[in-house]
Amino acid sequence: MGTPREGAPLAERVEELLAVGGPLPIVAAGDPVLRRLAEPFDGQLEPALLARFVEALRLTMHAAPGVGLAAPQVGVGLRIAVIEDPAPVPDEVRVARGRVPQPFRVLVNPSYEPVGAGRAAFFEGCLSVPGWQAVVARHAEVRLLGLDEHGRTVDEVFTGWPARIVQHETDHLGGTLYLDRAESRSLSSNAAMADLWSQPTPERAASALGFELPGPAV
Repeated sequence: MGTPREGAPLAERVEELLAVGGPLPIVAAGDPVLRRLAEPFDGQLEPALLARFVEALRLTMHAAPGVGLAAPQVGVGLRIAVIEDPAPVPDEVRVARGRVPQPFRVLVNPSYEPVGAGRAAFFEGCLSVPGWQAVVARHAEVRLLGLDEHGRTVDEVFTGWPARIVQHETDHLGGTLYLDRAESRSLSSNAAMADLWSQPTPERAASALGFELPGPAV
């Protein structure tokens, strides 16, 4: 089943998606839903349907696999995203990228703001842009504001790789893809990543491909 029918009420469109069962189809770059502002969640899905939709997002994220998934990526223009990262990486990568395990979380109507001036640049990919990665300089630390799936306030500071995930998924809800923020000269296929750019940090790629990395925070 493809993208839910345009113009159908959101609850009806979500029901159509869930009726098939299993992981949901992920929308690829070029679909207009990925470029629209997602609608703030304000009860469009009743609690039982919201819970089913969240569980479907979780299943789809795991199956992809990925560490985050936003509702527009399955064709639903609501400000809802899920994140989870078991961080199964070598210690040198964990240290270089600040990648630590993150439990499953649901982000409803999230926004973020930078904490400090620090920025970090690493290769990043997206389930809606399969087969490619590029270096993105992002805030090294952010404050996340929003709600969880039960309507409870979320106000938390994230650093390192978790901060990157939060920014990536929240950007989706504003119609922004990671490529919009990426160093265009860094764009690399997954095959090139495996053969050339598997280092914990992208300095070698920056030198070879000719792009700049952010300097230390002032």
